[in-house]
Amino acid sequence: MAAEGSSIDALSQFRLGHGLGEVGRSVNFTNANEIMLLAAALILGLLYLGMRERAMVPGRLQALAETFYDFVYNMCIDQIGEEGKKFFPFVFTLFSFILFGNLLGLFPYFFTYTSHLAVTGALALLVIVLVTVVALRYHGLHFFTYFFPAGAPKLLAPLIIPIEILSYLSRPVSLSIRLFANMTAGHVMFEVFASFMIMLATALGVIGYVMALGPLVLNVALMGFELLVAFLQAYVFAILTCIYLHDAVHLH
Repeated sequence: MAAEGSSIDALSQFRLGHGLGEVGRSVNFTNANEIMLLAAALILGLLYLGMRERAMVPGRLQALAETFYDFVYNMCIDQIGEEGKKFFPFVFTLFSFILFGNLLGLFPYFFTYTSHLAVTGALALLVIVLVTVVALRYHGLHFFTYFFPAGAPKLLAPLIIPIEILSYLSRPVSLSIRLFANMTAGHVMFEVFASFMIMLATALGVIGYVMALGPLVLNVALMGFELLVAFLQAYVFAILTCIYLHDAVHLH
């Protein structure tokens, strides 16, 4: 528990541990890897079980799978255009992986792998590399005109080009830090309020139990808020990826 005596260690929940016992220790398989595999299994299970019946009148699981699929598909088409069909598998995988990682992290004893900058940074780096490769594939060296907008005064090129390059390179930084910071902040607040609740209940007896209701109510409300944040952060990451892919395909 994070509360020990009068101190609160709200960051202990983000420490990596070894999964699968001694086997995991020997291959450096962590608890974050365990939850990643669980998230992948749940995503595949949802799609397989949901679409297995293929009923004209879908049941609950099929309706959920179809809604999940259509939501990301429409996002790709709306933001990228018809070319978005090519990138739908990538965006769908990205959105699903982040969403399930966010949601699984809300369960007790589960690890939130999206609260680690190494994970969010790797995802963001993957996005920017793909966007750059797509832009070069579609436009070749003409892609570099992206860093100097058409119609801009040539005298301002020494100023505009470095700013545009810096803005382009900052995309993975903003993508990774936004997701990492939001997930970390929410879980720290959970831990702090839960620790307050335990400290009040153990230190002040009956009065402490009554006072502990305040942090308990805040944690319940925070859980509802974090469910919303879990979806929004996955959505923001996915839709920004679509916007970047739109720029790569259409070069504007």
